[in-house]
Amino acid sequence: MADIRPFRGYTPSPELASQVAALPYDVMSSEEARVMAKGNPYSFLHVSKSEIDFPVGTDSHSDVVYEKGAENLQKLISECILVRSETPCFYIYRQKMGDIQQTGIVAGVSALEYQSGLIKKHEHTRKEKEDDRAKHVTILNANSGPAFLTYPHRAGIDALVSEITSENPDIDFVADDGIAHTLWIVKFEIQIKKIVDLFKEIPALYIADGHHRSAAASRACIMRKGANPNHTGNEPYNHFLAVIFPEDQLYVMDYNRVVKDLNGLTPSEVKQKIEAKFDVTELNVADPEGAKPKKRAEFGMYLDGKWYSLAPKAGVVPANDPVKSLDVSILQNNILDPILGIDDPRTNNRIDFIGGIRGLKELVLRCNNDCKVAFALFPTGMDQLIAIADTGQVMPPKSTWFEPKLRSGMVVKTMD
Repeated sequence: MADIRPFRGYTPSPELASQVAALPYDVMSSEEARVMAKGNPYSFLHVSKSEIDFPVGTDSHSDVVYEKGAENLQKLISECILVRSETPCFYIYRQKMGDIQQTGIVAGVSALEYQSGLIKKHEHTRKEKEDDRAKHVTILNANSGPAFLTYPHRAGIDALVSEITSENPDIDFVADDGIAHTLWIVKFEIQIKKIVDLFKEIPALYIADGHHRSAAASRACIMRKGANPNHTGNEPYNHFLAVIFPEDQLYVMDYNRVVKDLNGLTPSEVKQKIEAKFDVTELNVADPEGAKPKKRAEFGMYLDGKWYSLAPKAGVVPANDPVKSLDVSILQNNILDPILGIDDPRTNNRIDFIGGIRGLKELVLRCNNDCKVAFALFPTGMDQLIAIADTGQVMPPKSTWFEPKLRSGMVVKTMD
């Protein structure tokens, strides 16, 4: 079962919501955050990336930066920029990006279920990022950004969400990037109980994005539990902030690769080595988007000013292995490692990753600037993510890029 709980969340004052809500902390640099928040004292970036309130070069992991984030959060609350729900509620959060629409339930999800594996992972976390988020959660005494979870869709949940969202929303705005954000506060006890009961029928939840947020919230729960001799399991710190979407609504984009050098090879030598395992076809495309792969296990390659299509030869794609058959694994195991010398993409500084939201033109720009070869991939499917999580395995790094991104500051959950 999925143990989810309503909570007394903080949401922005409706007329200021567009100024408060901000992209998540980990999709931008500190410099980009400074520009985004410039002239906007209400931006949640002052909470999630509070180093922007200090001189350039300030260590973003220093205690004063975390403490400034906590101070800025309390200021938003004291000035009623963020307003707390009077009773424990769920929240319905809808995002619309062009023709893409996803509607999820904002809830407290169980740290215990995360620890026991009922909230399933598909990525490894990095200790330094976990430490950062755990410290952030602890000093702020709040989950400031939600984990992004999913579940195999259920008709009953879809129907209830449709019923709730047929009413007027509490918050509704279109951000500067054209993405619409709409929030409904679920206050009625009968609807709250029905949501809880429906999710009891869900055997497991899956992390789509936010592995470090989830791990940090779990660590914070363990620390609070250890410090509380009267721990019951019902304290707010036992459940962390998440938005839970049905898997059939999620939009996964390609996550592409650029490599800074050719590992001592010439372009023709790279192409020749690749031809041992792939059929290589030169493409005549005026627009880089024309080089996008059309199906799984097909790749686009930009090398020496030309686009190519790469199709694996027989026997290259492993059968019955959910991890090794991923496009990111096929590329890594047959080209990036043996030919270009990218042994560990998690740590090797000769490779970079480009989210599909930037388009394939970005790959060309990088190859005209600081890279020598680029690879365009077909997006990883939700069926692949769930299959890997169900087997307890993990994906290679940078396997999925979800859009649209959840905005931080739409709902904040405190730990007490």
